[in-house]
Amino acid sequence: MSYISLVFLEVIVPLLLLLLVGALLQRKFHFQLRPIATFLTYCFMPAAVFLNIYQVEFNGQLLGQLVFYLLLFSSSLILLSTFLSKALKFEGEERTALKNSISLMNSGNYGLPVSQLIFSANPLGVSVQIIMLVFQNLLTYTYGLYNLISASKSAMDIVKSLLRLPIIHALLLGMVFQFFQIPLPTFVLIPLEQLAAGFAPLALLLLGAQLAAIRFTSFHRVIGWSMLGRLIGGPAFALLFIFMLGIDGVIAQSLLIASSFPTSRNTATLALEYQVAPELHAQIVLYSTLLSSITVTLVIYLSMQLF
Repeated sequence: MSYISLVFLEVIVPLLLLLLVGALLQRKFHFQLRPIATFLTYCFMPAAVFLNIYQVEFNGQLLGQLVFYLLLFSSSLILLSTFLSKALKFEGEERTALKNSISLMNSGNYGLPVSQLIFSANPLGVSVQIIMLVFQNLLTYTYGLYNLISASKSAMDIVKSLLRLPIIHALLLGMVFQFFQIPLPTFVLIPLEQLAAGFAPLALLLLGAQLAAIRFTSFHRVIGWSMLGRLIGGPAFALLFIFMLGIDGVIAQSLLIASSFPTSRNTATLALEYQVAPELHAQIVLYSTLLSSITVTLVIYLSMQLF
């Protein structure tokens, strides 16, 4: 069996199965989803993000090379999404959905398993994806969260909301513990690991429950542009900057593959928490994830041919 088939069977199919389980449970029991989203945002997310940052092993030389690339790559996607939202005259919640769905990708429960599968014999490729994951966490809970809150609140309310979020505290605390190499006692580490392990499946079950109530009567025009920017624009920008910066080998392969992942599921989770077009965000994540089963496999093949 080829590695492309393995990516589909071991990454895409499990994601879709969890979405299906969440949808079926929601249709049967009709859960109140917003309290679950709040629980996820204020408990599971901080634990997962803290551990991602705390446990990653940074290589100074690799990190320095990648930071510049990541700044170029993310800035380009932000500019692209901003340009498209203005050119297409999207306002309010539609603009927020387009900007976040193009700029933020699923580097966690989608990207990391893909990289672990492809680069199982070369840890450097996985290390690149871990750095990408940390960077995406920072981007999601700063820029992405700002976009969501700004759709319904004033600037001062945005600042207050950001400062109150446990996820911001978790990001800062994780960086402090990582930088100073502060060890965590076992009785603290174990519950954190248990919460972090439960984050991805619970988030996917919640997303599936969101999708269960959606009526797919029409294909919102934001969705098409979102998938074009995320699944096509992302790899195109990545390829451009990889050639510009002279990056080659496994690092180039990992960066190109990482650029192709679908829209982050956290966009839908946070949209539900703050009630900013949650159905539209959920549809974008669903369609993006489904279509990525084709586009990601093509990008994997391209990366192996070019580098």
